[in-house]
Amino acid sequence: MSPHVLPHALKIPAIEKLKGKKIILASNSPRRKEILRTFGLAPEIVPSTFAEDLLISDFSTPHEYPVATATHKAVQVYEKVVGENPEEAPDLVIAADTVVLTHPQPVTSDTSYSLLPPQNQELLEKPSSKEDNLRMLLDMNGNVCEVVTGLAVVLQVQRSIDERSLVYFADSPKHIVEAYVESGEGIDRAGGFAIQGLGGILIRKIEGDYNNVVGFPAASFFKLLDMLVEEDDDFLSV
Repeated sequence: MSPHVLPHALKIPAIEKLKGKKIILASNSPRRKEILRTFGLAPEIVPSTFAEDLLISDFSTPHEYPVATATHKAVQVYEKVVGENPEEAPDLVIAADTVVLTHPQPVTSDTSYSLLPPQNQELLEKPSSKEDNLRMLLDMNGNVCEVVTGLAVVLQVQRSIDERSLVYFADSPKHIVEAYVESGEGIDRAGGFAIQGLGGILIRKIEGDYNNVVGFPAASFFKLLDMLVEEDDDFLSV
């Protein structure tokens, strides 16, 4: 068995192609590592050192921003590994970047927001402090946010996609939000909350991929790999 493909992985064409291949996750995120392990992949961890300093104003839509960041992360790690050992080039580099958009437009849901007053949409990454975390969560409290993950893979080709999920926050009393912020759990999470942890107390429901909200859209990732297999029978055959 390949060290990167675990015994419990489903025997589907994309995963079978990955057996014996060098797979790298360009992230130190324990959430992304855990999600991939759940589905039978244990990639080598090579965290990206990309500065993540792209300007949101350079993109026509905010959804393009995490896709571009993820692509830069994947390419940077691929080039780093090849530069260190050209004979051990990775077969697949996976990278992701997750952001949260406040007050989403009704493009990913059947829900209509047309009767709501106009709101300034803000792109949230990790909070800079507990005060910033509290500001973020109070703004989203009782409202809806959109979690967007850009996913990029580098192999014989570069491909990238975005996955979008809507998260509906409960209208929580301020003391609950403050207690959550004081726990410190949200300080290193995009949007300042972890739905799979204590932050679940703030969430009423979601629309879309739960794993995407955690940080890695597994279903879309494997669908992308399947698409690459269908496009080219020699995918990862070298």
